[in-house]
Order: sequence, then C-alpha cells, then structure tokens
Amino acid sequence: MTDVLRRGRGSLAFSFLVQGVAFALLVTRIPAIQDRYGVSDALLPAFLAAVPILAGVGSVTTERLVKRIPPSRLLRWSQPVVLLALLGVGAGERMVELGVALAAFGLAVGVLDASMNMLGVSLQRSYGRSIMLSFHAAYSLGGIVGASLAWVGAHWHLALWVSYLPVVLVLLPAVLVGSRWYVDDRGAASVAEDQDGEGGAVVFKWLLPLCLVMTVAYIGDSTVSNWSAKYLQDVLGSSEQMATVPFNVYMVTTLLGRAIGDFGVRRFGAVAVVRGGALVAAGGFAVVAAAPGAWVGMLGFTLLGLGLCVLVPQTFAAAGRLFPGASDAAVARLNVFNYVGFLVGSPLVGALGDLWSYRGAMLVPMVLVLVTLVYARSFGAQPDRYGGGHERPRTADVGRGSNGL
Repeated sequence: MTDVLRRGRGSLAFSFLVQGVAFALLVTRIPAIQDRYGVSDALLPAFLAAVPILAGVGSVTTERLVKRIPPSRLLRWSQPVVLLALLGVGAGERMVELGVALAAFGLAVGVLDASMNMLGVSLQRSYGRSIMLSFHAAYSLGGIVGASLAWVGAHWHLALWVSYLPVVLVLLPAVLVGSRWYVDDRGAASVAEDQDGEGGAVVFKWLLPLCLVMTVAYIGDSTVSNWSAKYLQDVLGSSEQMATVPFNVYMVTTLLGRAIGDFGVRRFGAVAVVRGGALVAAGGFAVVAAAPGAWVGMLGFTLLGLGLCVLVPQTFAAAGRLFPGASDAAVARLNVFNYVGFLVGSPLVGALGDLWSYRGAMLVPMVLVLVTLVYARSFGAQPDRYGGGHERPRTADVGRGSNGL
C-alpha cells in the first residue's frame, strides 16, 4: 500500500468517527432538545422524521453532484455543515430555528453518508481486500464517544450549546485538516467502467436485493435504538438505570464485530459473513422476545449488535462490486434505503407493541432480517448481464478465491 492510500484510509476513518459523534450527540439529547424548544409530544415525530427524509434527498442529490464534483470535495464541505447544524440545534431559541437547523443537518447528513461510503468503496477497490467494516467500526466508536459526552452533559445539567460547542470547536478544524488526505480513486473507477461493458449504468433490479437488506438492517438498528430501554424497563421489569445499558452494550458489540469483521470476510468471504450475521441477529431478536428477565434480554441485545453490525458495510461493498463502473451512483441510491429503514422500523415496532405486544413486535424484525438469507448470494455474485437471468461470479471474485473481495 502506498502512503497516499494509508493516509486516505486514516482520514476517512476519522470522518466516520466524527459523524458517529455528531449523530449520537443529536439523538441521545432529544428529550433536552424537546424541552428547550417546547416541542410537544404530538409534534416531535414530525421533527424527527424530517431528518431522515431530508437525508434521503441529500443522498439522491449526491448521486447527481458526483458526476461533476468528486466525493472527497462533497465530504470535505458537508461534514463541517453537519457540525455547525448540530451547534445550531443547541444554540437556537425558537422552533423555527430548530426546524432550520434540523433541515440543514438532515440534508448535509445525506450528502455526508453517501460521499463517505463512496470513498470507502473506492478505497477498498484500491486495497484489493475488505476494509469497509473498519470504517463503520470507527463510526460505532464515534457513537460511543458521542453518547458518553451526551451523558456527561445530561448528568451535569449543561445547556445544549454548552455541551455541543467544545465538541464542534475541536472536531471542526480537525476534519478540515484531515480532509486534505481523502483519496478519490477516479482512475480505478474509469478502468472498471471500461471493463463493465455497459457504460457503468446502474440497473435497479440488480441493486434491489441490496436495498432490501439495507432497509431490514436499519429496521433492526432503529428497533434497538428506540425501543431497547422501554422494552427492558416495561416488559422485562428492569430498573430505569439498567434500561439505559442495552443500547450501550449494542454499540460496544457493534464496534467489536466491525473491528474484526474484515478478517472474517477475507477468511470466509462476504456471503458467509452476511449469512452468519443475519442468523446471529435473528437469534438475538428471538432471545429478546422470549427473555424471562432483564439479564437474558441484555444477552439478546448483545447478539443483535454482533449480527447486525456486518450487514450495512457489506451491503455498500457489494454495491461497489456489482457496479464497478458506477459505484458512486449505486452507493448513493443504496444509501437512501438507510433512511427508509430508519423511518419504518421505530413506528412499526411501536404500533405492533401497542396493538399486540412488545414481545410479539420483536419477532417482526427477526423475520425481516432472515430475508437477508434469501439474498445473501448478491454479496458475492452479480446477475448475468448478458441473458439467462442466472447469477455468475464476478471475475474479481473468482480471482480472489473464497475471499469474495
């Protein structure tokens, strides 16, 4: 590996980490944001839904922008906007100011998520081996750091802007400096497009299985994020303090799973890792649904972190392999289903919990994540573009044997 690629990998990993910090600082302080602006319980869902909806718009816009602007440049300027919008959320006083700040945050996050994963896919192509999970491990680490900082702010009853300002003052110049080493692998993409034989076009019917897996993964993730505390306290009878633990456990196991996941992909291949992750995640939901008490429930959320953590990074990587000459466009379209899953997951589980039971509601994401098994072959092969409708291994996959990358 050249020093350029190593520096590019390090700077991109730092960008993922910063995004994890920023997002965690926003979502873990939602009660404080609601109190600061006087947002009613009835109006809060609309504010929360606006962020992923606008993020989807930002991701779609990124697909068009990268035709003229390199992903590295989009990332270089979208990340500071996210940090400044976060500070705006904490510093405003009127509800209209909150709306503007959240709108800026959502749009910029869509551009940021898409461009980060575009660069990750292109760097993995340059490395010639699986490194995508390491970037998402950095995001998980950032989420843990951000949640910890949010806890400190809540514990000391700090105003939102007091909690956010030091973080922004440290991270904003750091990301601007780090952005100097982003690597756009445009040359390799051009070669891949020439070899692709179809001008690098994205055929949605071939991308659709990955879109479904992405949606399912985020339905599972949003279920843990939004319902783990309530489930442990109201269904399994834990204390209020203990109810805060499952999400932290989930984040830690997600970090651990992603930290070692690339080694698993290199050793066993992407298809096997995705199948294993889906089975472990489904087992986690089953344990949560059947848990007789809080500690067994905690075990279920631990399994969920280990299982779900591999699905999203490998879905982005598979899109890059499926459309090597149009990986940027494929990643941007796929990233939209990140937000679809986030929008669907929490309301779905909440509605089923109210109408049926929360134990029964946990079985729904369990069944959905098992759908991944049906489409697992999409992570190591592509449909035959020349007729027949069958799947054939990519030349790159065959050349690298069981690694699949």
